[in-house]
Amino acid sequence: MTTIRRRAPGFAVAALCALTAACGGSDSGERQRFLSLGTAPPGGAFFVVGGALAEVLNEQGTANAWQVTAEATKGTRENIRRLATGEMDLALANAAVTYFAVRGEPEGEWEQAFPMRSLVTLAPNVAMFVTPRSSGIETLAGLKGQRVVVGVAGAGFEFFVRPLLAAHGVSYDDFSPLYNTQAGAVDLLSDGSAAAAFLGGAVPTGSITQVASGRDALLIPFDPEARQRLIDEYPFFRPVTIPAGTYAGQDEPYEGLDVGSMHLIVAANQEEDLAYRLTRALYENRERLAEKHPAGRAVNPTNAVRDAGTPFHPGAIRYYREIGIWPEVAAEGDAG
Repeated sequence: MTTIRRRAPGFAVAALCALTAACGGSDSGERQRFLSLGTAPPGGAFFVVGGALAEVLNEQGTANAWQVTAEATKGTRENIRRLATGEMDLALANAAVTYFAVRGEPEGEWEQAFPMRSLVTLAPNVAMFVTPRSSGIETLAGLKGQRVVVGVAGAGFEFFVRPLLAAHGVSYDDFSPLYNTQAGAVDLLSDGSAAAAFLGGAVPTGSITQVASGRDALLIPFDPEARQRLIDEYPFFRPVTIPAGTYAGQDEPYEGLDVGSMHLIVAANQEEDLAYRLTRALYENRERLAEKHPAGRAVNPTNAVRDAGTPFHPGAIRYYREIGIWPEVAAEGDAG
């Protein structure tokens, strides 16, 4: 019987390099490292942004002796678990999901507290419930008794959707939750199979544009007091105003929420020097990143170091301090 052993990611490439000496190293002779960057399933923003990040990092590969490969995954939850086991070196994640994973909360959702650390805060995820005006739903309380799309099963949407609903006195038990992609949600709204859907991402979001252009749609408003409580209680919730006219039929500014920015994370035990060099390579080449994807514009002095509830890695903090953008008032707590 022949036994086939599963090799670690990058084994075959590393072996080829060892035989041919084709992969080289850094300018200083350092041996090249193969780094895996977790993203999410193809079709979403994480997958595309992850590819852009890998391209920019690989442009700095010779000087840093690394080769970065963007890897499609199931998303933030899988990325966090694989970082913790060492199967992956860095990953994109939703800040809301990471916030709870670091704390091992809520009970029953995580088997442990996962020690993750942030390198850079990226683009906001501006999302809300959208409904055809013909549904008669005007508030989040109006979702009760309805069929509502709440995101992709297993992707971690519940980590920001549940507290958002709870602040408005609504739970998943109050309606029939449907699990689907944003494209699938548009179809369900179009044929009347769902009364509302949780949609969002960068502004403008394609799925919302599609719903609004196909029929008279309503961005269901947040209660102002509930919205403020969410902002006060959770660092990953941030106020965002969507200008009037962004979507068809939206005549007034919409007072929305960033429900968890995209950020780049590593395990807490990642080498400080590697975390430092990864952070430096991305920040110093942020214009190149912005050329490849609009999310790169979020790598700026204000947003890159923004606290979204996950401690920053000491290597990242060291770099941000060197260039004078680290908010020292938060340094002691975030260095953990």
